[in-house]
This record gives sequence, structure tokens and C-alpha cells, in this order.
Amino acid sequence: MGKGKFDEIGSTRVTLQWFSLMVLSSQIVGVLAIILLAILFGQYRGGFGWTDIDKEFNYHPLFMTLGMIFFYGDAILSYRVFRDVKKLRVKILHGSLLALSFIFATIGLKAVFDNHNYANPPKKNLYSLHSWVGLTAVILFGAQWVCGFVSFLFPKLSEEIRKAYMPSHKFWGKAIFSLAVASVLMGITEYSIFKEIYKDNSVKYQRNLICFFGVFVLIFAGIILYLVGNPGYQRPPDNEIEHIPLAD
Repeated sequence: MGKGKFDEIGSTRVTLQWFSLMVLSSQIVGVLAIILLAILFGQYRGGFGWTDIDKEFNYHPLFMTLGMIFFYGDAILSYRVFRDVKKLRVKILHGSLLALSFIFATIGLKAVFDNHNYANPPKKNLYSLHSWVGLTAVILFGAQWVCGFVSFLFPKLSEEIRKAYMPSHKFWGKAIFSLAVASVLMGITEYSIFKEIYKDNSVKYQRNLICFFGVFVLIFAGIILYLVGNPGYQRPPDNEIEHIPLAD
């Protein structure tokens, strides 16, 4: 994490200690959300496996949360956390985390499509708002990753184009992340309704796991968006090692 203190911007003074606490808190609640989901589907909803379509489905919520929430959120934070690291290295880390996110999301989508297509009789695909929002988020995520890779890493476009594209890149990064959070929360709620978890008092502990999972996802997302939205936590211009002025 960065070595120096954050700058004073206007009347707002942000400190490295508070920033570090927020980052640590985001990782704790993010990991807790993953653990709760793994317990729910691994212990109480049949477990995981690729030879049984019901067990294969259980990979869907777990991998989508890992990819589109946890690793995506950490990728967004990478420029804030490693603020004193050479920018090229942070770019590679940022792009790698996003690639890992996309891999998990792809496997998660395969799990749910297999569950629908190989059921007897086959189930419909893309019939709910959750599925529409979720697939839209993944498609936009893939397009965002390609545009960012080409613009900022390889072959790396001109600085004029990069500067013009950067505001859109930042906006869509946060927008897609928010869309993914909404999709995950809609998905776990939809699953609970279909499986009648809310009606059955004998599985109230499963309801509690789901509710705590949702709360932790919201806290994680809130911290991520707060940290990237606060100008006091931005990477300082002195650390823009690769920056070349447009004009002297």
C-alpha cells in the first residue's frame, strides 16, 4: 500500500490510516460474503459438482460473486491501493484481476445454462430480469476490458485518445460494477423465492445466510465505490510515471 500521506483537498483531510482501514474492511466483508455463499450451496443446497446439473448450478452464484463482485471490486481498487507502485505494474495487475473476473463469470454462466439446457424437460433461458441484467453486465464488462486493454496496455493508443476515453472508462467501470451488484442481489432473491426458502421455517438459518450475504455484498460495494469516488484517494500526479505532457 502507499507509503506517503494523502493530500489535503479543499477542507477535507484524508489519512492513510482511514484508507487502510476501509480497504481492510472491504476485504473482510468480501471474503465473508464468499464464505457464506459457499456454506449455503456447499453444505445446505446439495454441494458442488460437474456431473449433476443441480450441483453444477451451485457454481453459478458462487463464481458470479467471485468474478463480478469480489475480484472486480479489487481490480477497481488496485490504482488506489498500489498508489506508489510503477504504473505499468498496476496496469498489469488491474487487467489481470479483470481477466480473472471474466473467467469466473464465464464459468458461472456456463453452469446456469447447462442447468437449464440439460434439464428434463429443458428450462427456459433469459426469462427473468435477473438474467437480463446479469448477462448485460457480463457483456458490458467484456467490452470494457477489451477497450481498456487496447487503450491503456497494448497496443496502447495515443495520449490524446487515452485522456479523452478515461472519463468514460471510469464511469462504465463503476456503472457495470453496480449493475453486477444489483444482478447478484436479484439472483439470490429469485433463487430463494423459487426454492421457497422464505416460506419454510425449518430452513430459517439458510434465510439468515442469504440475508447476511446480501448485506455483506452491499457493504463491500459501498466501500469500493466510496474509495474510488473520493478524490482524496486518487493516485497523485507525481506517481503518474508514464505520463507525457500534451504540451510544454
